[in-house]
Amino acid sequence: MSTSNFDNVRVVNNVRVEGIACSMPEKVVEVSDLADKFGKENIQKIMASTGVFRRHVVDNECSSDLCVAAAERLISDLSVDRSSIDTLIFVSQTHDHTLPATACILQERLNLPVSVAAFDVALGCSGYVYGLWLASSLISGGGSRRVLLLVGDTISKMVSDEDRSVAALFGDAGSATLLRYDDSAQPISFALGTDGRGAKNLIVPAGAFRDRNGSRSEVSEPEARGPFDLFMNGAEIFAFTLARVPALVKALHESRSDLGAGIDHYVFHQANKFMLEHLAKRMKLPREKVLLDLENVGNTSCTSIPLALSLADLKKHNRVTGLMMLAGFGVGYSWAGCIIDFKNVWVSQMSYTSVSKDPV
Repeated sequence: MSTSNFDNVRVVNNVRVEGIACSMPEKVVEVSDLADKFGKENIQKIMASTGVFRRHVVDNECSSDLCVAAAERLISDLSVDRSSIDTLIFVSQTHDHTLPATACILQERLNLPVSVAAFDVALGCSGYVYGLWLASSLISGGGSRRVLLLVGDTISKMVSDEDRSVAALFGDAGSATLLRYDDSAQPISFALGTDGRGAKNLIVPAGAFRDRNGSRSEVSEPEARGPFDLFMNGAEIFAFTLARVPALVKALHESRSDLGAGIDHYVFHQANKFMLEHLAKRMKLPREKVLLDLENVGNTSCTSIPLALSLADLKKHNRVTGLMMLAGFGVGYSWAGCIIDFKNVWVSQMSYTSVSKDPV
């Protein structure tokens, strides 16, 4: 892996994405059903702004259940020899347990060899691209040959039904991406960043070891949310996005001046319709190249990028080809983008899961 002359752009060689699969819960909830609680006019405004009309949400399933369904579909579709997978990375903010690492449980559930390296990464909106960078770096550096990247969240479990700022926004999903060594693959350019000063603006303040009992209540609001619920300062998140994402995209563009015709598709974290349309206009990106697919799934956190790729009308015989810019940004604050050349990447049909029993 090498670092380019452009600020924080890192280039990874010899890595190919083999395939992507996604899974969602069977349960669907309509945003319009919230009209009785928040008022019909308010809900109509929310739907117009966010672009979300319905969401898939879990009952008892965990993000690991969704990722298992996606991984099983991908392994079956590509006829993968499970013994060839030497690394499993699970990216999520909604792990099964405080310990052990969910990746350890996933190794057993997916019947992967005990020689596999398996570990968790706790990231949200930027998590898919961070996962690609981590998996690619391991492969390029010789530490791994074939990596199964599982990325999923069940943010609906963190959201108060009484909080108008988030109750209509988040859906649940899981994904599986398979990457392997390929010395003929085109380089992948990554740009990544972190600014922890924004941590307080998108946070679940209680439940972990800083405040296990929920005694802190700075962002609690009576009748709306408590310390164990997700708090989002929408104005601050929007300001952060406008400050960081255009610079991220510019750095990636400038680092690959050899691209000629340019990017085929821009796949950004599917935060909300207003934000993505505003970004596309501000950066003067061709609107037809910017994927936007929130209407039936909502904001699915770290899964939104692979889910958008799966839902978009890009596939020919279940394969996608094209030069893609992927970018995730949000909670942390954290951001990550990449330019990646898809060459006949397999994209499985969507899987749907139902209520799961605890595997442990």
